[in-house]
Amino acid sequence: MLPERLHADVRTLWDYHDLRHEPRRCDAGIGLGSRDPGVAVHAAELFHAGRFPLVVFTGANAPTTVERFPRGEAVHYREIALELGVPDEVILVEPEARNTGENVEFTRRLLAGREIRSVTLVTRPYQQRRAYATAKRLWPGVDIVCASKAVSFEEHLTGEEDVDRVISMLVGETQRITAYAARGFAIPQHVPDGVERAFGRLAAAGFTQRMLR
Repeated sequence: MLPERLHADVRTLWDYHDLRHEPRRCDAGIGLGSRDPGVAVHAAELFHAGRFPLVVFTGANAPTTVERFPRGEAVHYREIALELGVPDEVILVEPEARNTGENVEFTRRLLAGREIRSVTLVTRPYQQRRAYATAKRLWPGVDIVCASKAVSFEEHLTGEEDVDRVISMLVGETQRITAYAARGFAIPQHVPDGVERAFGRLAAAGFTQRMLR
């Protein structure tokens, strides 16, 4: 069991990465590959709600996804969307990307022949901020909205996710906001003092498995 003070720190990071963008219609929805099938489910929900007329699923595999999605993240996401009634003709698959930068860059190339002025990035809840910062760096001329299933940290864990793993992911995502901006991979994002302190306490408590070395 986590001490209550660390629960508060987890919620601080969780809330920081949720950008709470105002929903609006875009030219395409882009489901960023991960181990979370909820990304594909939410992309299908947004399509049926009329948020975008075209869906792109992007992602190959990572060590954390190959067992769950052996044929690749984007391929499995497409199958989930088809089962949920998204027409095959509105789905594009980008099966090569192995990180968020490649998700954005390879999808941009895939859509180069289309008039794309706005996109909705559909991600895990705690990936929104980094995905947004990355896309703004790599695709600066496009209006970008982020979307995730609206769930709390506790609700997210009702699936198959391990609590220690998700906390470690939150810590790693927070570190990457600053580190990737410094390396030119993403635009800078403000990190409030409270987020910095929560990050430091969780890292000191041992949730460092997903941190950059």
